[in-house]
Amino acid sequence: MDLLLGVKVGCLFALLVLTLVCGLIPICFKWFQIHIATGCHRQVLSLLGCTSAGVFLGAGFMHMTAEALEEIESEIKKFIIQDRNEGNSSDVPDPPLMGYPYGELIISLGFFLVFLLESLVLQCFPGATQRSTVQEEEWHGTHVFGLHSHGHLPSSSQGPLRALILLLSLSFHSVFEGLAVGLQPTVAATLQLCLAVLAHKGLVVFGVGLRLAQIGTRPRWAMFSILALALMSPLGLAVALAVAGGDSEGGRGLAQAILEGVAAGTFLYVTFLEILPRELAVPEAPLAKWGCVAAGFAFMAIIALWA
Repeated sequence: MDLLLGVKVGCLFALLVLTLVCGLIPICFKWFQIHIATGCHRQVLSLLGCTSAGVFLGAGFMHMTAEALEEIESEIKKFIIQDRNEGNSSDVPDPPLMGYPYGELIISLGFFLVFLLESLVLQCFPGATQRSTVQEEEWHGTHVFGLHSHGHLPSSSQGPLRALILLLSLSFHSVFEGLAVGLQPTVAATLQLCLAVLAHKGLVVFGVGLRLAQIGTRPRWAMFSILALALMSPLGLAVALAVAGGDSEGGRGLAQAILEGVAAGTFLYVTFLEILPRELAVPEAPLAKWGCVAAGFAFMAIIALWA
């Protein structure tokens, strides 16, 4: 038991250090700031951004959404079985209710939650949509690979808001990852899951840091955001150690599964409406960009074999 506890404490520090290092690299080094890059340097950064978009896409579908669907379905089945055992065994739910896609509904609610939030912001502050016109032209105008294009980038004025939403959804997911690692019963299972989490978390957090750098977040706030995100997985692991042997009674497991589903929905919204549109808005080297997005997704799909 002492060995298992030591391994879990080591995993806690590994998650903290790796997240900080991978997240701060693109923030601390000016080389990753695309608005000051030119020529081949800018093209490399664009392809790197496409790779991170593929990583986000893979993390959203192969990890967050898959885990949310599995957990929600499992917890709802437990809830129904517990309800049957406690009370009226004759009160059997209708087949349509039993087969209803609750997981997909909860993930969609997370998607629409972010949609509503952005709509409220635009409704209350209509001038916000015009503040980034100059930045859009600099980003996608004459200075990008020598092309002259003043096309409007979809919802780019909402970049900081979507970056915040991305951080919040990843924070939820990171807490649950830490909980999963901390609740493993053996050393082998703990190490296997921790290595899988480390493998995909490093790339995801690097992508977050790159996104914060590319949208012009102030270094102080970007570092604070990465620090807060880095603390989430260790926090979840520490909570799991504190409540070792915890269960899902009292609806706690169902509440956790619902939160995971909402986080997955918000993550998918940001991935499809912020990250991918921004990276693919300029029609330069489309096959190379496709290859980078596909490579990032493929890596996350392979990691899902062990995560």
